[in-house]
Amino acid sequence: MPSLYLIDYLRPIFKRMSIPRVSMYVLALLIITSVISMTLIMLIMINVGWFEYDRQTFIVNILFDAMFSGGFTLVFLLYFLRRYRELNALKQSFERNLSAQNDVIKARMAPHFFFNTLNTLVSLIESNPARAAALLQHVSALFRASFSGEREISFEEEIALCEHYLAIESSRLADKLEVSWQLPDENTMYDMVITALTLQSVLEKMLLNVVEMTTETIYISIKVTWQQHQVSIKIAVELPKKTLIINHELRQHMDFYIQAERLRAYFGQNANIKSKVTTTQIITIINYPLHDVGL
Repeated sequence: MPSLYLIDYLRPIFKRMSIPRVSMYVLALLIITSVISMTLIMLIMINVGWFEYDRQTFIVNILFDAMFSGGFTLVFLLYFLRRYRELNALKQSFERNLSAQNDVIKARMAPHFFFNTLNTLVSLIESNPARAAALLQHVSALFRASFSGEREISFEEEIALCEHYLAIESSRLADKLEVSWQLPDENTMYDMVITALTLQSVLEKMLLNVVEMTTETIYISIKVTWQQHQVSIKIAVELPKKTLIINHELRQHMDFYIQAERLRAYFGQNANIKSKVTTTQIITIINYPLHDVGL
């Protein structure tokens, strides 16, 4: 027990050392404290008459206790090191997989979105410089976030990124984009988190498959709720009434596998993204568990 208190006391120092070196120190500390404890116990037993002093027996008992404690500790440390390597390898694999998924999202967003935005900027620079400057700020904020490498951000930050994206698309579509938000109160949103660019990339994919096919105004509604440790985000995009859109082809494009996998990596296997295409709208629902840290 004293050795455990000592190890806990030295933890700030151990944090700066390598795992093998810390293991050796822990092994040495446990053996030393075990020998000292056994020596004190035997001396007390000799003093009260429970044990007759014999030098050879005394030394053998101390050595046996040291070997037993050292062997037990060594087995435990070897098991710990093995589990540490396995968990470290799993963590590295998880990071590589998540990084690859982020790269895929960036690669999908960057080409078409970047060039479409450039065309919009070029047309606005001469006709409306002030609006071009505002659009450039939205573009800068969105691309900075997409290449920052952040994995998990606050929900408020994700909403801000979505608003940057929607402002860019609104400029490109000559303001033929109507968006309505239903969000929780500020205190609730303050405690919410989400994987970066999840909602933004879902919005982008939904819009991409509609805006290219029509010149009509597009209506989007986004409703966010957080109840019973479950976040639910419902995105509905109204399909244009005067434009023929083949629903079967649209359904094939509403695949959010990568976004769903990123959510599951952070929030567990209960996280999912489901999409439904009807004759009048596309409805996508993002669900993931989120426990209130204040509870």
